[in-house]
Amino acid sequence: MGRALARVLAVDGHSMFYAQQKVGWFFDPRRLLALASAGEGVELASAFWYAGLKDPTDQRPFRDALTGLGYTVRTKPLRELPSGSGGGGSGWAGEGEPQRHFTRANLDVEVAIDLLSVADRTDEVWLLSGSRDLERLVEVLRARGLRTVLVSTEGMVARELRNAADQFVDLASLRPKLEKADAQQQPVFSRS
Repeated sequence: MGRALARVLAVDGHSMFYAQQKVGWFFDPRRLLALASAGEGVELASAFWYAGLKDPTDQRPFRDALTGLGYTVRTKPLRELPSGSGGGGSGWAGEGEPQRHFTRANLDVEVAIDLLSVADRTDEVWLLSGSRDLERLVEVLRARGLRTVLVSTEGMVARELRNAADQFVDLASLRPKLEKADAQQQPVFSRS
């Protein structure tokens, strides 16, 4: 019998939240783990989940549940940035009107560090993201011999990232395998 295929799962929580809203349903992180570890000779070597937080208690039950399921959860505080400023500026649009602000917790560096750290013992990466900033990471992983499967949805993924990956899987096509079925199972954050 040959060596198992070592697969790593990396979920950009922010990107996937909006992708799930777009497709109109939410996936169950438990079912995602099962899908990622399915297949003969597949070993799920690591599973990472990246999330921005409003404060240290934000999403605590969900993060605890993810950890309990086996995910390594990486977090960063959300930062408020003036729109269109790239992070600088006074926050005022002029004429006495305040600019609209948005929050961001860019975890792309954490994704890159984690995936490069496990690359030597990994054969395949499932990346759930749409971030253009991860294009170079995917190129480097492929150059190191890793197969990269990108999971996102049409209109929510950067063309550059999609082109860099070995395979693109539209999240919408995974609905039968991943959708939360609250009436059929306990919530993901339930502890039994």
